Amino acid sequence: MDIFKGQNILEFSDKFKTDTNCYEYLSELKWANGYKCSKCGGLKYTVEKDGKMSRQCHKCHHIESPSSGTLFHKIKFGMRKAFLLMFEMTATTKGLSASQAAKRYSITRKTSGLFMHKVRIAMKSSETMPINTTVQVDEFVFGGKEDLKQGRSTDVKKKKLVVAVELSENKKVKRVYFDRLDDFSSNSLKNIFEKHISTDAQVYTDKWSGYKPLMSTYSINAQQSNNGSSMKQIHIIIHQVKSWLRSVFSWVHKDHIQKYLDEYSFRINRSIYKETIFHKLASRMMEHEKTDFKAIKIRC
Repeated sequence: MDIFKGQNILEFSDKFKTDTNCYEYLSELKWANGYKCSKCGGLKYTVEKDGKMSRQCHKCHHIESPSSGTLFHKIKFGMRKAFLLMFEMTATTKGLSASQAAKRYSITRKTSGLFMHKVRIAMKSSETMPINTTVQVDEFVFGGKEDLKQGRSTDVKKKKLVVAVELSENKKVKRVYFDRLDDFSSNSLKNIFEKHISTDAQVYTDKWSGYKPLMSTYSINAQQSNNGSSMKQIHIIIHQVKSWLRSVFSWVHKDHIQKYLDEYSFRINRSIYKETIFHKLASRMMEHEKTDFKAIKIRC
């Protein structure tokens, strides 16, 4: 398969000039290991002349498009627009809002918001590669009126979050993961450890008491925060993600903030694989089962 590489929008536009070009790319992803009918298991097919590279099974005559049953299922605004929107969400560090996307691609705000949430679902971590080296963990809040003070806010309007930042040998940010919290208790904090941190990792935190029960399982070095100076890398990430959320999105609902954070993590965690980041996202979209408006419960 000739996968797309790079971040040049002109090269991208040249490769995907039509909806059919996009469907052809998806068909190569879906049937990379050969065609097999999803209804009867037949192996022989005919390619339909519908512009979508659909396959018709010789045995039961079931017709299946490349997008069927995936996160591209029943796209109604054109596959080329969907590809371009995905490209922007991966190639740009700033990202864009659903309102901006709606204007740029001449679709409704509701349609752009729904599809962008589907993309964010595909961006969610697989949780199969836990951090096993050096990691910094810290909690923070987002939303409501910012008081510019360090520490944990009790303001119910603020979203409670925790972040884990993996550091390379030269102390550079390597990977980032976020998790939404109900509270700052140990029971809530342990989720990000179980999802993303190996028991072999060296963990650095502040002296918040919520980490103490986790010390029996994880190697945790609790340090005095000193207004963020003791763990500069993680506080830079917290500052950057807050700035990104405020500058791109006018408002983020608590039920969806995890999806936005997954988008942010996806780009950072693949910063050294930018050449193939679009292909990786398209593959994930194809591997994930279909979802709909009701399942996402999007708010406009």
